[in-house]
Formats: sequence, C-alpha cells, structure tokens
Amino acid sequence: MNLQEIREERRKWLTWKNIQPLQEAIGRLPEYHDVVCSFGDRVTIEIPNLSASDAETIEQTARLMMPWRKGPFQINDLFIDSEWQSQIKYNLLEPHFDLKDKVVGDIGCNNGYYLFRMQTQQPKKLVGFDPSAIYYSQFQFIDHFVNSSIVYEMLGVEHVEFYEHKFDTLFCLGVLYHRSDPVGMLKSLFKGLNKGGELILDTFMIDGEDEVCLTPKERYSKIPNIYFIPTVNALKNWCDRVGFAEVEVLEIKKTDLNEQRKTEWIATQSLEDFLDPKDPNKTVEGYPAPKRVYIKVYKAG
Repeated sequence: MNLQEIREERRKWLTWKNIQPLQEAIGRLPEYHDVVCSFGDRVTIEIPNLSASDAETIEQTARLMMPWRKGPFQINDLFIDSEWQSQIKYNLLEPHFDLKDKVVGDIGCNNGYYLFRMQTQQPKKLVGFDPSAIYYSQFQFIDHFVNSSIVYEMLGVEHVEFYEHKFDTLFCLGVLYHRSDPVGMLKSLFKGLNKGGELILDTFMIDGEDEVCLTPKERYSKIPNIYFIPTVNALKNWCDRVGFAEVEVLEIKKTDLNEQRKTEWIATQSLEDFLDPKDPNKTVEGYPAPKRVYIKVYKAG
C-alpha cells in the first residue's frame, strides 16, 4: 500500500462514531475575518466582536475534543489548559534550532502545538505526522482560526522514510519509548533526513553510565506501551548504529507536577496518579520516576 492509499484509508477514520461528531462540529463553526493570532507560550487567537453565542459554540466544540494533552491554547476568553504545559519543552529546545527556510517535520505532533509555534521561525514548510484522529481533529479546530499552511498527515514515524520529500529538520518528541524497535525507528528518521539534516529527539531515560536500558514488565507510569528506557550511553549507541554523525545532549530533565498535571480539559489521570504516593522518585510500579533526555543528532553531509 502506497502513501496515498494509506492517506485515503485513514481519512475513513474521521467517520468513526466517536470522531464524526467532532468533524461535524468543526464544520459548523462560523468563518471569522480579521483574526489575530500570536504564538507565544499560549497559542492565542483573538476574534474581534465575537458574540456570546459563538463563544459558547467554540467552547462546546473544544470540549467535545477532550482530552487536550498538549497546549495551552487561548481563544478570546476561552483558556484550554492542557495536561502538559508544552511551552516548557518548547522553550527548552528553541535555543537549539533555527528553522528559517527549512523543511521541517514533527513526528508525533499531537494537536500541532509545537508546529504552530514553529511558524515564528519562518520555515519553508511544516509537516506534522500523527495517526490519531482525535488529535487531527483538535488541529483542525485550532487551524480553523489560524488558517496556517501547516500540512498535517495522519501517518506514523514508519512512513517518514517513504515520504514524498526529505526533511532538513525533524522533531520526534516523546515517541521513541512507545516503539518496540527503537533502532528501527531511528533508522526511519535517518532515512527521512536530507544530508546535513538534524533530528531533535526526547525520550524517557534512566540514570547510569552502563550501556543498558530498562524494559518494564507490563506498564511504566501506568502506560502499557513503553518498551525500552535507555541510559544516555545506550541511546548514544543506538544513534551510532543508525549512522548519525554525533549526539549532542541538550538537557536532562525530570518531569514534574508543574509540567504535567490534571486539568478540567483532560478528565483523566495524570502524573500525580502515576507516581508512588509514598515516594515521588518512583512510579507506582516501583521504577524510577519519569526523566527525559533531549538530544540533537546529525546526518553527515
């Protein structure tokens, strides 16, 4: 099956009984002119002369799309307080990249929060990859007002190497530990880059100098699809095996309750529920609490 066939098949996901109401709600949103958008810590949308009834419709539509994992977003007086304060990660990484006139991809882009913010650096093209119909719907909802040129593909990391063009910069944030073959995933990203291109990636990590990784028995931090959590040296070895020229460690950061927490916009559990109530340095399963390493790697020119 080629990419176009995969796209057509996944477009059908938008007709699923839990997704179609979201699509219909987006289709009922009025068109607005003279919208003013800003892309700071909050992706902010100001709609002049917004009526009370339209404001209520917008809020009802946003709430249909819960849970909102990434953000935050502000639409006039409506504040979508996402589970993750994604500005923390973005602001940590932004000093380490320059996207001007580059072809950029965000793998596992969720609702596009990072992509919306990346627009300020004037890239040549922005492409998001995420196979989730809910996150795609959230992106459509925000982009209804922003009217960006972002391309959102309901594709996964496994499709990057077969995409119609290569990328100068790829972001892959919080995906690697969900893959049962992390080296194979890194190979796909490597093949998707132009020569001289860069990959910015973050993943769960464990402390230690040994070239080893944690393999959770069933769940990690209550998450079922976590396969391998490496030390930094093990991660470097994976990147070296794939062929990346060098590994630059940008930051190592423990996830805290300021960055990830419950809000009214998720209505599910969050980090506080995933940690041992008697020892926040451990998950409920007894593993080391979530800590992330942020790296930048290069494909030799």
